[in-house]
Amino acid sequence: MTHGAAGVTVRAARLNDSGEVARVDAFVAAHPGGTPFHLPAWGLATARATGQRFTLLLAERGTDLVGMLPITIVRSRLFGAALVSTGFGVGGGVLGDDPAAEAALVAEALAMADATAAPTIELRGGPVPQGPGWSVDADRYLGFVRPIAADDAAELAAIPRKQRAEVRKALAAELEVVTGRGPRDRAEHFAVYGESVRNLGTPVFPRALFREVLDAFGPEGADILTVRHAGKPVASVLSLYWRGTVYPYWGGGTRAARGLRANDAMYFALMRHARARGCTAFDFGRSKAGTGPAAFKKNWGFVPQPLAYPTWTRDGAAPRDASPLNPKYRLKIAAWQRLPLAIANRLGPWIARGLG
Repeated sequence: MTHGAAGVTVRAARLNDSGEVARVDAFVAAHPGGTPFHLPAWGLATARATGQRFTLLLAERGTDLVGMLPITIVRSRLFGAALVSTGFGVGGGVLGDDPAAEAALVAEALAMADATAAPTIELRGGPVPQGPGWSVDADRYLGFVRPIAADDAAELAAIPRKQRAEVRKALAAELEVVTGRGPRDRAEHFAVYGESVRNLGTPVFPRALFREVLDAFGPEGADILTVRHAGKPVASVLSLYWRGTVYPYWGGGTRAARGLRANDAMYFALMRHARARGCTAFDFGRSKAGTGPAAFKKNWGFVPQPLAYPTWTRDGAAPRDASPLNPKYRLKIAAWQRLPLAIANRLGPWIARGLG
């Protein structure tokens, strides 16, 4: 246990204690900055699937929980080491009720970096810590969130005219939409997602990552929506549901999907499906500024919002940059795109588990 200022103490959560986990879940759910990536379920599931270590720091004032910081300790021969909040998520960072709690959590994270010899701390959101070594990148990533409309007609009306025409064509096509969590849903999702990221030149995550997240969040918190054409899956997305928002998280399409407008059909169907589940907001996730995915989301009428990611780098250390936009990966990406899919899906998980 570490003692901070203003009567705040910081300790590691007892993640094998169901009562403690429930206490943290309630804190995250009540905090305006909370995301599903702050939940213990996310950190534990991703750690089990990838072999990385996960810990969760709690800030307390007396018996009151006043802050938390989930940390995945990522180590990779290819991409280096880092403390990441939160590993394999697009959200995370410090959650605190006041500046004293936030500062105490940051101080403990810095102590962890020393203890683990990690040269970098990556916070995916939250307040920007002050002090030596800290910087913030608010230009690379954009977030896209908007309300879900009351019905299909209103949803179509909310989409700009040009994209609306594409969605209407997709809805008229001979496509089958299915949702579920069973073995076929999982196998189809992995097949589609693996092909999609191979075509983009990036490695697919381990199959276990999708399985563990689905199982950890349960039927109320996660499922898969797949679009089939002539009985074959052509687009698929694994989504999270939390606090009235749907998060289409791991999604993609095969080469055939574009001509079939399967991705358009998939996301419109997901809006309908999420509405039926009681969701009122659609979080289209983050995209890198200036990329095709960002333009696609803008075409749907989503207004981009910059995402600020604070990073601490040890003095003299090189910042970790595993982004596929990094020029040093350009030749590797081009080579990966030419790999046979079976080989890419065999090698990809070993590489991707180190991305964090």
